[in-house]
Amino acid sequence: MLFLCLCSALVVTAAQLVQDDLTLTRRLGQTVSFSCAGTGQCDYDYIFWYQKKETETFRLILYINRNSGYIGKGYGHPQENDFSPVKGKGWELQIEKVKQDHSASYYCSCRIRGNLYLIFGSGTKLMVTDEQVVKPVVSLYPAASSSLLCVASRMVPPRVRFSWKRQKDNGPAEDVPSAGDEQLELREPGRAASILLLRQPEDGPYKYSCSVQHEGGRVEARTRAELPAPAASCPPSRRAAEPAAVQQEAELVPVDPVQSRYQVKLLCLLYTVLIVKSLVYCCGLSLLRSLRDQGPSAADYSRPH
Repeated sequence: MLFLCLCSALVVTAAQLVQDDLTLTRRLGQTVSFSCAGTGQCDYDYIFWYQKKETETFRLILYINRNSGYIGKGYGHPQENDFSPVKGKGWELQIEKVKQDHSASYYCSCRIRGNLYLIFGSGTKLMVTDEQVVKPVVSLYPAASSSLLCVASRMVPPRVRFSWKRQKDNGPAEDVPSAGDEQLELREPGRAASILLLRQPEDGPYKYSCSVQHEGGRVEARTRAELPAPAASCPPSRRAAEPAAVQQEAELVPVDPVQSRYQVKLLCLLYTVLIVKSLVYCCGLSLLRSLRDQGPSAADYSRPH
């Protein structure tokens, strides 16, 4: 029974509604609408919409019938009359005149598995501001011998979503499989970074590229990166034979401060992950040993044989 429950939970975790817009930027008085796709997996026709402000919990606004556009209110949201359905690719949630108090993230949701579970979209954040949308500048660096670093900076608004692709020789580009490689993300004011920890596939080296989804559009790094081949025996150094002027020029090449900063953070993050994994492993062993040492409980001896 426990196994079935775990499997069911994993299936529910994998299911998700699709909200393509990470952010939507509007000025006061403008109109905005929030889309929600993937509703075909819902068991019922009702799509619920929630509002989430920075310092508050989720609040249910209303529901929209995905077939007829009928809305159901009465959940006590103070702004429920500011929202209405609008026909787009499906029935979308609309605010006809944006107010400053509408600044929040909006999530769509529906029920699956016979009304047992709710699944959500990833959310769309409404930014009410006079600032112009600015696309990010995306750079790709080899961070270490088995990792790549993709940095997005100078973007407005700051929310982005990273994606990685790989390509072998002149073959087609494909998404990096999540099963074999790990992805970590770092965020700080003004920039965000994605670190791809790679395991070199057996069928040859790949060239990797990263792109960033942003409200201003998708931006791809101008360069591609490839993991260095395993080091062979190095030939004797010729540095001593180089002219002194060439050596001095090579020593004066500046180091990219952004790359150096993220390399330090990458090392700290990797060490933290290793320490956490070690602690979890030790705790698991201690728990198993404790349960084994306890032996049968008193209740087991009281049962008739």
